[in-house]
Amino acid sequence: MFDLIRTFVAQYTGGSEPVVNTVLVILTAIVAVIAYYVVKRLLAILEVLVHHSATDWDDDLVNSALLSAVSQLAPAILVRWMLPGFFDDESGSFHWLSAITSLYIVWAAIRVVTIFIDNVYNGLARRPRYKFYAVKGIFQMLKLIFICIGVIIGVSIIIDRSPVTIITALGASAAVLMLVFKDTILGLVASVQLTANNMLHRGDWIEAEKHGANGEVLDVSLTTVKVRNWDNSVTTVPPYSLISESFRNYEPMRVSGGRRVDRSVYIDINSVRFCTADELRELSEEGWLDGIGIEDVRREVNLRLLRRYLEHYLSTNPLVNTEMLHMVRQLDPTQSGVPLQLYFFTRTTEWHEYENAQGDIFDHVYAIVSRFGLRIYQTPAGADLRALRD
Repeated sequence: MFDLIRTFVAQYTGGSEPVVNTVLVILTAIVAVIAYYVVKRLLAILEVLVHHSATDWDDDLVNSALLSAVSQLAPAILVRWMLPGFFDDESGSFHWLSAITSLYIVWAAIRVVTIFIDNVYNGLARRPRYKFYAVKGIFQMLKLIFICIGVIIGVSIIIDRSPVTIITALGASAAVLMLVFKDTILGLVASVQLTANNMLHRGDWIEAEKHGANGEVLDVSLTTVKVRNWDNSVTTVPPYSLISESFRNYEPMRVSGGRRVDRSVYIDINSVRFCTADELRELSEEGWLDGIGIEDVRREVNLRLLRRYLEHYLSTNPLVNTEMLHMVRQLDPTQSGVPLQLYFFTRTTEWHEYENAQGDIFDHVYAIVSRFGLRIYQTPAGADLRALRD
């Protein structure tokens, strides 16, 4: 068929070789354009069928961008198939047309593959079950590998050498390549480790003090981890630094349903004493001793009563997650007094609600201390010294 077309063109163009080749090139281009629109029309029908299917994954994988890339690949393959029939294998026209067509096929094929990889990643990212996994770096590395393969094949086409020859030459300079792509290689390894060990996901609250990052993870890519700090600034952290160094992930705290409070109130040691009978009677009448588990209150230390009261207060407070550890304990005395530590978990992990919860609890603690005849230690201020002088 190709010989017949070539003979027909030669008869009606006078048989001049340059003219014949020019007409055949134009004819090939026309066939390629027709093939492009035919394939595009067929793929448009396929796209409609995909969108009307019952599943969602095919909508993510086979989208308009992928079908457009495929439609650009199809006419190039047709042209590459037509060239040996229209031109002599030894002619110059065949060689440069073949090289250009082959380079275009390589570019279009790599584009199809990279778009498909992006579609797979976007499909995972849109699903709640998978969107938190830090797999973006792995998909970026896959794209980089295919692009490198395409570059090697393209160079082999240009220099008319086997791709194996180029790979062998690159193997001799492997040390230089490892140095150039050091961050990329380390980022890939770190991304795999972060994902395999379930250490980091998008949306996690992390803190990396060395890098000044304290906020929510926006993105985990091959070379960077983007963290939006609570002041709305964005910090980028190399993924391999999170593997080689320590960082704090607060996401398990969010999932656990309780956020820890560990604060101490310093009691003036000079105010610790035995309660008088009148004080005990007033405390009992006002209900401050109810439920604290003390039967004999004739000779009780006011600090012990406060500690037992606060334990009961935490165990009955709706803001405290009583299913987790909660206690009030006395620490070693210091120059600032006796630390009375309140250790408990709030029922909420949301930052604003958490601050309000612990604020409400310690407001009550500060107000009740004096009711037990105790004083909170406070460093003397200028007004205190002036009052003492007067």
